[in-house]
Formats: sequence, structure tokens, C-alpha cells
Amino acid sequence: MKTSILLLHGALGSAAQFDPLIEILQTEGHEAKALSFPGHGGRASEGPFSMTAFVDTVLRETDPRTPLRIFGYSMGGYVALLLAARHEDRVAGVATLGTKLDWTPESAAAEASRLDPETIQTKVPAFAEMLAKRHHPADWAEVVRNTAGLLNRLGQAPDLHPDTFARIRIPVCIGRGGADNMVTESESVSAARAMPNGRYQELPGVKHPLEQVSTEVLLNFVKNTILAL
Repeated sequence: MKTSILLLHGALGSAAQFDPLIEILQTEGHEAKALSFPGHGGRASEGPFSMTAFVDTVLRETDPRTPLRIFGYSMGGYVALLLAARHEDRVAGVATLGTKLDWTPESAAAEASRLDPETIQTKVPAFAEMLAKRHHPADWAEVVRNTAGLLNRLGQAPDLHPDTFARIRIPVCIGRGGADNMVTESESVSAARAMPNGRYQELPGVKHPLEQVSTEVLLNFVKNTILAL
């Protein structure tokens, strides 16, 4: 049966990262598309990055007549779950992968400390070059700084918490790579259990960076979760 899916990228990412996956899904007869959040993938920024602002972007740029099936990687999964919690009528189901769901001031500060443009440019110039190409004509360094700000604000006041999870009644699969060193199994399992129709799935050996997850693994995960509704 033909199905439709929306793909949401993670921090520092863009819609283009999903091009290989979308090509396969469309070849198999599914409707699949991705969008870049403001400030990403060359899009102009609309102010400080926030999960609420990204939720509003999805609401504006999708058809309200058709509930969404969403696959969200990392930050994209957070946006998808927040959308489901606040606008249940707009979402039919969610599958996330590598989405950190237990943010504290300490964990946010630890992650944000890695997002220093000068350090990235000096220590991992190839990554800096990739970000520059991904976000052109926007300034990749500004994307990095805005993301650090987002994480710090998230640590101080998370948008998602156990009470929020309990309000998400649509089918949800919380996926986590077995080799993910950013997202813990316990936080993922706890979030899944807090949702009336949530479940947890682990992908053995999969690491956190999307660039290190094969298209085949992503395709199988999507087929077995969000497309299986």
C-alpha cells in the first residue's frame, strides 16, 4: 500500500541528507519528502533556534488535511514528538532514531561545549568544510553557535518530559543505535514506556552520527516502524 512519510533531520543537518533514502522510497511507490529547518541547508534563519519554532515550520509547510507519518533523526525526532504532543490531529505516527530525550543543564552543557566553530575548524577541518557546503550560503559557524544555544536552553527547560510523553497517544517507536554514545538505552526505554502506544527498538552496532548509518539500515528501520502502521 502506498504511504507518505516526512523525514526530519538532526542538529547541524539538512533535508539533503535524506536524498538517498527518499530516492529508494519513491522508487518503491511511497510518497516521501524532507524539509530543512530554518537556518539549515541554506535556508535563512528565523531567529534563535527552538524546538517550538521548528514545530511551527512543520505545521506551516505540510498539508493539515493529511496526518503525518514522521521519521525524525536526533533533533528531528524531538521535533516530531513535540509536534505529536501539541497537535495530535496532525500526526499519525512517529519513529525516531538517536533522539536524546533526557536533557539536563549538565548534559546540554557537555554537548554544547563540542559546538565551538573555532575548535571545529582547527581540529576537524573536513567537518567544517562539509558544514560549509551543507548550509551554503548561510554561515556554517553561525549554525553551530545557534545550535549550541538551542541545546543550552533545552537543558534549562526541556520541551519534552514524562508528563508530555504520557499525552502522546499515537504509535511511536523510539529507536536507538546500540553503539550510540550520546543517547542512553535507559532514557529511550523510559520515554517509550511513558507513551501509551510507545515501543523501543535497538539497532545493534549503529552509532549516533547519521553519516555513519547506512541507507540500508535506515530503510529497514523506516519500513519496520513508521511505514508498517
